[in-house]
Amino acid sequence: QVQLVESGGGLVQAGDSLRLSCAASGRTFSSEVMGWFRQAPGKEREFVAAISWNAGRLYYADSVQGRFTISRDNAKNTVYLQMNSLKPEDTAVYYCAAGNSGSIYYSRSYAYWGQGTQVTVSS
Repeated sequence: QVQLVESGGGLVQAGDSLRLSCAASGRTFSSEVMGWFRQAPGKEREFVAAISWNAGRLYYADSVQGRFTISRDNAKNTVYLQMNSLKPEDTAVYYCAAGNSGSIYYSRSYAYWGQGTQVTVSS
């Protein structure tokens, strides 16, 4: 059974940093794209970042470009999201996604999801 478990969320102030982790189990994703999405209350789930299997290609939403960094450790079957200079508008539940079979930007292209971790940024 495939499981993705996110951790690292919390309540921080604007300008602070957080590092999210997503540990996968049940199968290896070392040869696949993995991604991060987020969903704020009353809004649709949106793409945040994605990383190719060897970290050779990184993809970011315009809203986080330059502030967030996605990385991965294939030996640990884990993907990370370093979030710097956090803003109140970054407040959302952050989800890890794997099992991509289409566009990396669309949530429907991913087969596996974590339960999410809450990130709250106060002003």
